[in-house]
Amino acid sequence: MAEDRKYHITVTPTTHYIPDQSDEATDRYVFAYTITIVNTGTVTAQLISRHWIITDAHDEVQEVRGVGVVGEQPVLQPGQKFEYTSGTAISTPVGSMRGSYQMVAEDGEHFEAEIPEFTLNMPRVLH
Repeated sequence: MAEDRKYHITVTPTTHYIPDQSDEATDRYVFAYTITIVNTGTVTAQLISRHWIITDAHDEVQEVRGVGVVGEQPVLQPGQKFEYTSGTAISTPVGSMRGSYQMVAEDGEHFEAEIPEFTLNMPRVLH
């Protein structure tokens, strides 16, 4: 396998609007997101930290950095997956998230796993 596939993590997000935690009158829109992380490389690696860039429709940006995800620093062997659900609140009904996970392979190599940009959007409600 090519060297660039040695350290490779595939990140797949899905999102859901949470109406009962949102308040349109105060511009608070809450979204849950489920992230599936799969080690598609050939070396066991541990997720150490995260960096999120959350942008609302007014181009207001929140950056979030922290250790692990949902209180864990999962170790993923090649082919293994880890899934978790978390949430965020923004001030517009539409926004986006992207970022990266900072990883350390069992051989000591540090690398980043890109979190592809995904959309947060409130479903249209019929009146």
